[in-house]
Amino acid sequence: MLYALSAMTRTALYAGSFDPVTNGHLDVVRQACRLVPRIVLAIGVHPGKAPTFSAEERAELLRATCAPLAQAEGAALEIITFDDLAVSAARRCGASLFIRGLRDGTDLDYEMQLAGMNGAMAPEVQTVFLPASTGVRPITATLVRQIAAMGGDVSPFVPRIVAERLAARFAKS
Repeated sequence: MLYALSAMTRTALYAGSFDPVTNGHLDVVRQACRLVPRIVLAIGVHPGKAPTFSAEERAELLRATCAPLAQAEGAALEIITFDDLAVSAARRCGASLFIRGLRDGTDLDYEMQLAGMNGAMAPEVQTVFLPASTGVRPITATLVRQIAAMGGDVSPFVPRIVAERLAARFAKS
């Protein structure tokens, strides 16, 4: 019975810039919602970076695209921002898991280093790697931004609302 209680309260933190949210992010969120009853999407805000979308816009897009996924899997979804270490954000929201998506071996090398550092700083928070589904493996937010900035069609790589927002954002420039 104790196991069932701890599983019911398990929270996962999925941190990223989500600038913009891609179909790859949605794939990871969908998988994570099958593992935990509560997932926190943590938008990293770094003063030295100039994102395409503000933190508020990214939160709105995450809510619009990820809330239905979480609801379908019976998971609670929360969206926060953080401007410090992800381990600090995990502790603040009571997360016992970090969720990290993996597209390929290059991701694995980097993510293993990150997991090791996070594990040293917050041994109570376990890192879980989720492999990207085949159809979303090549998608990166960086490439999506580059394609959108050059007037390309990003609709195969992002949810419709995100494609529309990117088109509007880059039409102004």
